Amino acid sequence: MSEKQKNARAGQAQTPKKTDKPKRPKTPGRYSANRPQIIVTSCFFGLLFAGMIGYLAYFAATSQEEMINNSYNSRQEILLSRNYRGTIYSGDGEILALTQVDQEQNESRVYPYGKLFAHAVGYATKGRTGVESLANYYLINTNTSLANKAANDTAGVKNPGDNVYTTLDVNLQQVADSQLNIYKGAVVVTEVSTGKILAMVSHPNFDPNEIDQIWDSIVENEDSSVLLNRVTQGQYPPGSTFKIVTALEYIREHPDSYSDYSYTCSGRFSTGTGEINCYRGTVHGQVDFNSSFSKSCNSSFANIGTGLDQAAFEKTLDELLFNQALPIDFPYSASKANVVDKVSVNELMQTSIGQGKTQISPIHLNMITSAIAYGGVLMKPYVVDHVENDAGRIVKAYRPETYGSLMTREEADILKDLMENVVEEGTGRKLSGLSYTAAGKTGSAEYNDVKEDSHAWFTGFAPVEEPEICVTVIVEGAGSGGDYAVPIARRIFDAYFGDKVKTPGSAKK
Repeated sequence: MSEKQKNARAGQAQTPKKTDKPKRPKTPGRYSANRPQIIVTSCFFGLLFAGMIGYLAYFAATSQEEMINNSYNSRQEILLSRNYRGTIYSGDGEILALTQVDQEQNESRVYPYGKLFAHAVGYATKGRTGVESLANYYLINTNTSLANKAANDTAGVKNPGDNVYTTLDVNLQQVADSQLNIYKGAVVVTEVSTGKILAMVSHPNFDPNEIDQIWDSIVENEDSSVLLNRVTQGQYPPGSTFKIVTALEYIREHPDSYSDYSYTCSGRFSTGTGEINCYRGTVHGQVDFNSSFSKSCNSSFANIGTGLDQAAFEKTLDELLFNQALPIDFPYSASKANVVDKVSVNELMQTSIGQGKTQISPIHLNMITSAIAYGGVLMKPYVVDHVENDAGRIVKAYRPETYGSLMTREEADILKDLMENVVEEGTGRKLSGLSYTAAGKTGSAEYNDVKEDSHAWFTGFAPVEEPEICVTVIVEGAGSGGDYAVPIARRIFDAYFGDKVKTPGSAKK
């Protein structure tokens, strides 16, 4: 091999081999760069999904009654295909509603007292109202024994639905209904210390046994209000019963000097833009705070109302549940009162005596009155006491519940004294001198431009020393509360205390 060839081979050996293009350094890809955000988003939606499942499970566990009672839930029909609707009883064991079954197993809902409990117990066809609606879940369910279920299934008959015991008192209901008589209006009676509804009467009424036959005529008559439960859904000007509220606000603004108040009544009060007259033009002369309340002096309270702090007054209205939800299970209409939103002096004057645009339901006025009787504490009104199965075993028991304090005990005691004086020296004297003591407030509420037209109100409690029951009455278009509503309340108090009172002012326990 020549020298030249050797050098050429050596050069080839020293020349590096050609390789592929050098690889670029690795850089994080799009997935790697967004990985933390993807993890956070996945966790968020995972937790959200888990929360939704948890909420649905909680709702199903705690809202079973609400779901069953929903009109769109077909499970009601399934339950009624297996169970008879249960019986509704009064607090003293009287049957208020039951299901009768003939030999062919045809069912009919029967209301032994007819019109008497029309709005309180309600009806279960053409929809549901009253206790028939409130306790529907229990009435269509059954807690009868497994042995009974097996025997009924074998015999091809339905199971008995659970029975509902209410707080309603047949005697008090009858007295309230008979005393209201032909008048339109409402009466509600509650137990002060528990909130139990003992009587609930609304006129005009109807016979729930005939609801199928009269339904079309009722719904076609636009002027008919027989289905309206005036106790909870009625809206009325409170008239002088609202002076309870105005008096409370004045006491709050003048805690140390309210008793020094003095006013000379000439029968009317004028602001220059409006005028208030005392009922039937009565001239009360020199009145203090107590006599202004007991004599129900419109002029004096118009004078008080125009001097109140409107913001503070609005706060008191809120605390007394005006323009607020009410703690009651029955369908209701919220009460209305306004003292701050573009309110003129004339409107404030009207509001202070319960006129103008102010509206209240009898049940709401009863709540305020009950709170006064119970040291400022409101007990939630309720009508279902407990539920039993066909063997008498308690399935569900309802207990009194405290809503909260609407006012202090001191404020309640002052109002209680004022209301006692109404009976002893004022417009409620038809309740004085009896075997029990009573306290209350009357009202004559104008509802149109005719001064002589007014609703008659009374709300009060007895006995004063240790209040047991609270009675609220409205008689539509009757006139004076002292002349028409107080006598109705008296008959109810008489019926309640008739066999309980040993000596004047002392009730049995």
